[in-house]
Amino acid sequence: MRGINPLTVEVNKDQPAPCYFFYGEEEYLAELFLRRLERTLITPDAQGFNSERFDLAGMRWADIIDTARTAPFFFSPWRIVVVTSVENSRERKETRAHGDGSRKLSSMDEKILREYFHSPASRTVLMVVMTGQVKKTHPLVKLFLSLPKSKVQSGELKPLKPDALQDWMARRLAASGKSATPAALSRLEEIVGSNLRRIDQELEKIAVFTAERKMIDLDDVHEVCDWTRSFVEWDLTDALKKGDARQSLLTLKRAFQEGEKPENVLRILANFFRDLLLAALWLREGRDRKDIFSELKPQIKETFIKLYADEFRAFFSLVDSLSLEELNRVIRGLERIDLSIKTSDADAHGLIEMFLLEYFGRKNRAGKRRDTSWKGSD
Repeated sequence: MRGINPLTVEVNKDQPAPCYFFYGEEEYLAELFLRRLERTLITPDAQGFNSERFDLAGMRWADIIDTARTAPFFFSPWRIVVVTSVENSRERKETRAHGDGSRKLSSMDEKILREYFHSPASRTVLMVVMTGQVKKTHPLVKLFLSLPKSKVQSGELKPLKPDALQDWMARRLAASGKSATPAALSRLEEIVGSNLRRIDQELEKIAVFTAERKMIDLDDVHEVCDWTRSFVEWDLTDALKKGDARQSLLTLKRAFQEGEKPENVLRILANFFRDLLLAALWLREGRDRKDIFSELKPQIKETFIKLYADEFRAFFSLVDSLSLEELNRVIRGLERIDLSIKTSDADAHGLIEMFLLEYFGRKNRAGKRRDTSWKGSD
């Protein structure tokens, strides 16, 4: 069999393959394999010294191979060189238009690679990952698949089918000393989808939530994960937290294309800004920030250590950046849109899009004024 499964392949710490080549859409499989490769080959003291990453869009194969032939620094006998390439993205297409050559494999590149694998560096492991909709006819894929299996282990990063996905979830939980009922795993897949990175994050939260308890049941999944209701709520609130106007507009467009009701989008926006307003009012009254966050975001527990810290920081960063006047203005704007949609044939998509553009515009202008004021007082 030509390919390997990145989930199950074993890495011999004394004699790993000179190169591991992966291509396909499920990039998280490659990331999980890389973590295992680093744990196996590189000592903790050498992490960051003997592992390097390159994006093929900005590098030449000649330079990458020169790096691969460099001996490891110290602490660890092995060096890992990771090369990534993202296919079918808008950015990659634009870069190719300027001639980066990542799609076309020159005869010189092919010569350099074939010569390297004829005699690969003895203490270097090369890992090449091509993500996206990569075809086997891609020049780089054809080259790596043609190399001897003794020199290159290759595998396709395919999204997991339902049975394989549940097996993978069970193995991830087993690594934490836990297991889950089939109903719990099925429900988690329904809520989160098949994205491995997202599922892994939810499994980590559930494992923390259940503490010493070994068995995870359906109620645990509902308690921890069911607040992730839909891509609209997840993506829209994420864009608002980050101040990402582009993501918010793209999410809005997709929501209306897929038949989302305007009143649901308005509910999401209203809940988001009302939470900020309540937090601002309670801070003015002298209430403790942790108490406020606990009341407004009860689904995010302090036991979710990293998640709690990230969400707490993002939430209060927004609260502190918006005045009560601004928050009241935003909520009144949403109320006007709601009334207009209910009493006329107004274009709901257009009205909400304009609302978001005006909100981000005011927010950006206010941020620039604060920056200018700070620089002027320095």
